[in-house]
Amino acid sequence: MHLFDPSEYQSVAVEVVEKVAQELSQLIPGCRVEHVGSSAIPGAISKGDVDVCVVVPAHTHRDAVAALEQAGYVVKADTLRTPELCMLLMPSTNIDLALQVVAEGSRFEFFMQFRDALRANPSLVDQYNDIKRNAADLSHEAYRDAKATFIASVLPPA
Repeated sequence: MHLFDPSEYQSVAVEVVEKVAQELSQLIPGCRVEHVGSSAIPGAISKGDVDVCVVVPAHTHRDAVAALEQAGYVVKADTLRTPELCMLLMPSTNIDLALQVVAEGSRFEFFMQFRDALRANPSLVDQYNDIKRNAADLSHEAYRDAKATFIASVLPPA
């Protein structure tokens, strides 16, 4: 797997997120759009993908997912799906963009907690980058497991 230096992708990612945020606010009025993942963390290396968290009131989660599917977003296969979380992929784009539709107040708001922890502590970014570099030649599942272990170590216990 190729990992990109922040200078190679972060400015483009910010532009993409701004554009997508405008679209999402029209599709799901009142949603909160959060740029998450490595592209939202200064100095973080990445596979080059972009992650956007769409936070909606819990009682509107199902309707928000349906509105996104109607707009052409596709539920990401083989990912966790609950009444509080649904991952979708953006259609027809030249950048790998994923949405995490999250119910407000749910445990899945950890996407922002992790982002904020790394933004506040550059040494955590260095550790995260080292983990990614060391796992880059592993299978996709092993790469995700290595990241998940680190993420769990950064976040407060549930």
